[in-house]
Amino acid sequence: MTAPLDDWVSRLADEAVAFAERNETPVKVASGISPSGPIHLGNLREVMVPHLVADELRRRGRTVEHIISWDDFDRFRKVPNVPGVDSSWEEHIGKPLTRVPAPHGSDAANWAEHFRRELQSALEDLGVEYRGISQTQMYTSGAYTDQVLHAMAQRGRIDSILERYRTLDRGDSAPAVENAEETDPDATSGAAEDADGSGDSGYYPYKPYCSVCGTDFTTVTAYDDDSTALTYECRCGHTETVALREHTDGKLVWKVDWPMRWAFEKVTFEPSGVDHQSPGSSFAVGKDVAPIFGWKRPLGPMYAFVGIRGMAKMSSSKGGVPTAAIALRYLEPPLLRWLYGRKKPNQSFDVALDGELPRTYDEWDALVRKTAGEKAQPGDIAAYARAASVLDPASGAVRELPLTPRPMAYKTLASVVDITTGDDEQTLRILAALEPDAPLTSLDPLRPRLDRASTWVAEQMPQQERTVVRTEPDAALLASLTDEQRAGLRLLLEGSGTPAPAGLGRLEDDWSLAGITHQVYGVAKVQRGLGADQIVKGDKELAAAQRAFFVLLYRLLVTSDTGPRLPTLLLAIGPDRVRSLLHP
Repeated sequence: MTAPLDDWVSRLADEAVAFAERNETPVKVASGISPSGPIHLGNLREVMVPHLVADELRRRGRTVEHIISWDDFDRFRKVPNVPGVDSSWEEHIGKPLTRVPAPHGSDAANWAEHFRRELQSALEDLGVEYRGISQTQMYTSGAYTDQVLHAMAQRGRIDSILERYRTLDRGDSAPAVENAEETDPDATSGAAEDADGSGDSGYYPYKPYCSVCGTDFTTVTAYDDDSTALTYECRCGHTETVALREHTDGKLVWKVDWPMRWAFEKVTFEPSGVDHQSPGSSFAVGKDVAPIFGWKRPLGPMYAFVGIRGMAKMSSSKGGVPTAAIALRYLEPPLLRWLYGRKKPNQSFDVALDGELPRTYDEWDALVRKTAGEKAQPGDIAAYARAASVLDPASGAVRELPLTPRPMAYKTLASVVDITTGDDEQTLRILAALEPDAPLTSLDPLRPRLDRASTWVAEQMPQQERTVVRTEPDAALLASLTDEQRAGLRLLLEGSGTPAPAGLGRLEDDWSLAGITHQVYGVAKVQRGLGADQIVKGDKELAAAQRAFFVLLYRLLVTSDTGPRLPTLLLAIGPDRVRSLLHP
């Protein structure tokens, strides 16, 4: 057992324990995920909030179970824009997700399995321990038969509860979400927009799938409590009477199904998105419906929207919104865990997959350095611990998640990979020169971060940030140089005649990151009669001269005004090629 960490997770864990103890039951946390399409990073918050709470309680030595309910018996609502799917899938609208074919090219047995698999693999990488429950298996096996019959017997009572909420305008008073820019109706469990069972023939909280066309475009027209005979008619024209006590091809409507499952699984903690917590929505209604099944609505914090930077590009290239599996192509698992753990559930945040992604790594590296020192705050310690490790329920020991042994700056790795087009030999040559005091003889200590950076460069690096080194000198630009610009290039290449550090030697004299940095930044200083190593603060004229010289170098080397840090760029290009491109 480890000492409790001090953050929002710890405080929610305290509340979860108190709630369970008041109700004289063990803590059980739950998530609900509908595999109706790509399970995106908004959905991941549905899993990560209860996971972090469960992990905190396990660290305290408590037994806690995390269940994930795969809502794969939900109806197929619409055909999403994803690879391998065309308009022919429209014929499956209204069928259970487990009876819809998987996209073309998938070896999954059905639609639900195809999209569930991807998240399952990501959750394994993220260290999330859970017990998965297929709602298709639960309903079709008859596991819920008693609950279904009970709901039908109590339909009048349920209908009267729902009637109190039907008149509420859900748009009038949505719950407060800190920093929320928008909400995502697909980001939570279950079917937030499902009908509640009302109809011209009366109220029936059970929705059968048609035995002929397989869809739920059905309407219950009669039900006998004694015999459990249920009659329904379908849009396809089929009419049928079944014995509900034996019928397993249908499900309770969402606003009844969810509280029924709270009671069945004895759930005490389950968060949900803002769409489920608006007046008249499923979580609000569940407070009154759950007691019908002998249970209380669980403790359920609301979580806010997760935005995606780079989402537009991802959508066009992948045919859908970014998923956890896609994010893990660029982010190491501890970093993705950290993004979900550092913000309270009601705080929105963005996951950057665009040009801002290297900054995420910079912030993470700063956190790692801080926690390795003596001045880290409790929140920093908690954020790092929750990101980098999990409590293994089987062994009871804290398990560290894989991290890069030698974490060079992500932006540096991306720049070098971009310049070398991924050539390992060239990449090692350049990266080894960046830190000569700590010899790097293999790329292995830089992995998995190097691999993540390589994938990001190939798939997500903004085109305007890519580096294309000239193959031939820009003769026109070289011919147009001013005398001062020519003198600057000569200083860079040939030196000032005064040895470093006060002056500049030949560029090749100290072909290291430090040496090249001294050379590049020293040119403008020497041209103004200063020492190359002289520290100058607040000299705007010098700063402007340095910027102008840097722009000139970029234009001569990579046909752009900007690029990777010049010392890194020169190191990557090599002295011979630099000379050929810059010789005035």
